[in-house]
Amino acid sequence: MSDTIKLKYTVSPDDFTRAGEASSDIKSKLKRMGVSPEVVRKVAIAMYEGEINMVIHANGGEIDVEITPDEITMTLKDKGPGIKDIEQAMQAGWSTAPDNVRNLGFGAGMGLPNMKKYSDEMEIQSVVGKGTTVTMKVKM
Repeated sequence: MSDTIKLKYTVSPDDFTRAGEASSDIKSKLKRMGVSPEVVRKVAIAMYEGEINMVIHANGGEIDVEITPDEITMTLKDKGPGIKDIEQAMQAGWSTAPDNVRNLGFGAGMGLPNMKKYSDEMEIQSVVGKGTTVTMKVKM
């Protein structure tokens, strides 16, 4: 793996039937590329959690993935309502998911904490009323 590989995914809002497709695709591609199982696992979990958050909270969005020999960078951008209190949102168990989403088994408040846990670096930029960009990096 010598060159940079760039991938782009679109996440549809409120579409739980397709939620997880992007993270499944990147997982398959990384496996085929011979990336270590631990890195594949971290990327798949971090990206899945972000993808689900985009479906639940952010009216969907775009995910850009850049794979280099040193790291995998995932940039998740949405034009959703934004995160009012990032520090509070990072606390395990805290969620703004509505009951209909919780009844589907989502919205337990572990999305952002798991995204941080399974990435080596994570940065959140959010503007209320404009949207959120989360950048996660996993080292090879």
